[in-house]
Order: sequence, then structure tokens, then C-alpha cells
Amino acid sequence: MDEFGKKYYFDAKGRKTESEPDSHSRICSRFFVREDSVNKFEFNPLTREFTVDNLNTVDNKVQAEDWVKSLNFKRIIPLLIIKPIVNPLKIKAKKVTALEISKLETWNSVWNSVRNSVQNSVQNLVRDSVWNSVRNSVQNLVRNSVYSSVQDSVRSSVWNSVYNSVRDSAGISAWNSVRDSVWDSVYAYLSTFFSIDYKYDFSSINFLWESGFVASFDGTLWRLHTGNNAKIVYTWNTKTNEKTHEKSN
Repeated sequence: MDEFGKKYYFDAKGRKTESEPDSHSRICSRFFVREDSVNKFEFNPLTREFTVDNLNTVDNKVQAEDWVKSLNFKRIIPLLIIKPIVNPLKIKAKKVTALEISKLETWNSVWNSVRNSVQNSVQNLVRDSVWNSVRNSVQNLVRNSVYSSVQDSVRSSVWNSVYNSVRDSAGISAWNSVRDSVWDSVYAYLSTFFSIDYKYDFSSINFLWESGFVASFDGTLWRLHTGNNAKIVYTWNTKTNEKTHEKSN
């Protein structure tokens, strides 16, 4: 933004031809303005975080923040879905019902398909196929900078909390096998921020996530965790088909 309040940025049309559409230098170059003659700001539409990168002229950060927070980001990134980031362990989940059990069983089927895809592709990690399905689909359409920004926002907002709580709840001895299934849930949830079609249907695990449940799997047991301490409220033994609703405290 310059001293007169004029804004410089790439809209959706402009971003299509830019390899670095969020670069301040590139924006200035395209609009033929000197970098030292404008103020530079950054804004994350998911976290609503506004940052002053550099003030070179009159201090108009208040006006800039007001403007960008009211901006329709569909004009910038049409495929981006702007919504609050949900930490499932911060939601007061209801009791596990037949609906949640059905969603978990559906996710198990999808997850097995994902694993088969990985094996057929001779990839090393189960989570890579979920990650790649989301990442590659998005990157082809909105470029790396947008995907990376959303990924970082989601991961920084929920991963540490979910990671630590589920790890402690599942037990250290089981954590190495459980970790990948939790990663898969995070990346499946990441898909909900982009309005595109994916190779796999993540709706079942995303329903659980947004209902306050994190699913983990150790190779035999699926668990549903909920609450700040990631309490295990449901287990399903895929070998014996034994299903257990854990008692509440």
C-alpha cells in the first residue's frame, strides 16, 4: 500500500501467470512501483493474522488491516475455503454413536485403499499417499505458496496439541505405529480448505475430526480420542471385530 492508500496485489487472474504471486518484490515489479515507496503487509485469511512486514512511508497499517480483513478472498484464490481451523480436541464431543462408528469403519476402508496405493507405488510411508493426494491436487491449481501457507497454518494450529495428547493417551510403546494414522487425519482435514476433487474420499475422517474425535490406529486397534487429554472413548479391534465403548470418568 502506498502513502495514498493504493493497494497492490495479485488477484486470481494475475496469480495464474506468476510463479511467486505473494512476493513483495514481484508485486512491486509488476505494478512498476519502487519497493521503498510502499508499505508491505502480510495477512493469513485462515488465522486472521495481520503482519507488518515493512513501513516505508506513512503509517497506514490500521487502514491496511481493515481493508484486507474485509477483502473477499475468492477474488484472490477462488478454490480456497475460508473457515476457522478446528482443533478436534477442543470440541466437547458427544457420545460415540452408530454414526461415528460407521464413519470410522468407512475411513478404515478408505485408509486401506490408501495403503494399497502406496504399496503399489512402492512408496515408503503410508501417509505419503494421503499427503500427496491433497498436496499435488492443490499445488497444480493454486501453486505451492498457497498450499504451503494453509498447510503450515493447519499444522501449527492443531498438530502439536493433537500429537502430544494422542501420543500420551495411546502410550509411548504404541506411538510409532499410531503416529502415521494421526498424520493422515491431519492431512485429510487439510483437504477441506480447498474446493477440488481428490483421488480419495476423506469425508468420513473429516466428519469425525470436526465432530471432536481423532482416530488412531496401531495395526490392530482403531481408537477414537476426544477432549483435552485425548481420552480413548471407543476401540475397534479389526482382527476380532470386538468393539468397546469406554466408560466415562
